[in-house]
Amino acid sequence: MIIARIIALAIGYCFGIFQTGYFYGKSKGIDIRNEGSGNAGATNSLRVLGWKAGFITFLGDLLKAILAVVIVYFIFRNTYAEQIRLLEIYAGFGAVIGHNFPFYLNFKGGKGIASTVGLILAVNPVMFLIVAIVFIAIVWFTQYVSLGSIVIMVLFVIQVVIYGQMDGFGLTGGELYEFYAIAIVLAALAIWRHRANMKRLATGTENKTDLRKIGKK
Repeated sequence: MIIARIIALAIGYCFGIFQTGYFYGKSKGIDIRNEGSGNAGATNSLRVLGWKAGFITFLGDLLKAILAVVIVYFIFRNTYAEQIRLLEIYAGFGAVIGHNFPFYLNFKGGKGIASTVGLILAVNPVMFLIVAIVFIAIVWFTQYVSLGSIVIMVLFVIQVVIYGQMDGFGLTGGELYEFYAIAIVLAALAIWRHRANMKRLATGTENKTDLRKIGKK
């Protein structure tokens, strides 16, 4: 099972290192990491290159986590049927790590929110729906993408624990707590990656994104 965990993590990382925003930016003649906030994720792509770039980047970063989870599922669904959810979250975790720290870009990637959302969708669509509604509501009313991102990561951990205690993942004992631990690490990593945003939120200088204006740029 240790080898299976490593394989799932490696598969996730291999998918995660595909930097959608970076490659889209390069197709337009820019390095997105040198523009705007310096981030390679969907929000910066949206602000620098417009709604189409933001949508494509978000979709690409979402799908790479989903693909990693799906592939791990098909590889291990028979061998480790009872632990398959644990291996899936390892795959998603690897995708987020790959997205945040791509080796070929000097480990300078994104913040992993879209990829984490892809993981949530692949593992539990109901959790995804709740996360999506909360995120859209927060960004719609506050115009702070960073705030929405931080809140849904905390919500992700809460949901994981609730679903886990309800036997929603089919895991028990140490494997269930291992699942919890990975979820907590994912949330902690996302919040740490947003530390500069949190400082700006505290001082009222954080950049705003008006969802009502998306599509006009």
